[in-house]
Amino acid sequence: MKTIKYYLLLMAACLVVLSGCSLPGLGDSRSNDDVKITALATSESQIMSHMVRLMIEHDTHGKTKPTLLNNMGSSTIQHNALVNGDANISGVRYTGTDLVGALKEDPIKNPQKALKATQEGFQQKFHQKFFPSYGFDNTYAFMVTKETAEKYHLETVSDLKKHEKELRLGVDSSWLNRKGDGYPGFKKEYGISFDTVRPMQIGLVYDALNNKKLDVALGYSTDGRIAAYDLKVLKDDKRFFPPYDASPVATDALLKKHPEINRTLDKMAGQISTQDMQKLNYEADGKGKEPAVVAEEFLKKHHYFDDGKKGGQK
Repeated sequence: MKTIKYYLLLMAACLVVLSGCSLPGLGDSRSNDDVKITALATSESQIMSHMVRLMIEHDTHGKTKPTLLNNMGSSTIQHNALVNGDANISGVRYTGTDLVGALKEDPIKNPQKALKATQEGFQQKFHQKFFPSYGFDNTYAFMVTKETAEKYHLETVSDLKKHEKELRLGVDSSWLNRKGDGYPGFKKEYGISFDTVRPMQIGLVYDALNNKKLDVALGYSTDGRIAAYDLKVLKDDKRFFPPYDASPVATDALLKKHPEINRTLDKMAGQISTQDMQKLNYEADGKGKEPAVVAEEFLKKHHYFDDGKKGGQK
């Protein structure tokens, strides 16, 4: 009799424990931990990665809840995370970066050819889909204050040649020895060699320019601080810098398992212009909004792109 009572008590305890558990395929179908999105520490990467996350949640009606792997230190770390299986989506990648980085190819200055080469390379080498561009190009850009532009009559990068000895240039440290579109190639293409070149973290060049500790800065064309500091971007009249069109990337394995994600990421093509991205970055960098909030506000404003319009429609 004691043995029977023991087994009855044991069965009751097991039922209590199991009632709080979900077996695979049962219970809450929204707990999809297999969708992992990488993001760099920049506002732009954070905003776009949150957009991808929110778009997937929206289009799957909350059944898929991606995880965001935040603040990765570089595009190389981000790329390795997908190759090694630690993640399966990159919220934003750039043709100019991945052609010379992940694919180890020479830069291509034609945007369409650059995108095609990147897409084909990623498919063949990594079994990943490099999607069509969101619509914005975050390339390098020389910029000055409007006061400096007026003083030295600066409209194009070539205009800097006359003042190379007196203007102080601030650049991202990695650009000085960068292959292809770095400083050595720039000097050869434009024939400009500044007397004063100060390498620093990319985020500091804008403040230094605004505080008049620099005269010229090399930054990024979509940076929100261009608008925040009312800076003038000089035209790259020799088209030295290759395109850095921005796209999401996903592994073939993920898209096979979740074909609905393929449709979602395809739907984001052409939806965000360079001007749009500059404004979104300003919301984060200039106004201090959380990137997740910036992303959600933009998507809600555009009804999560359900209307099918392209090109960052307002």
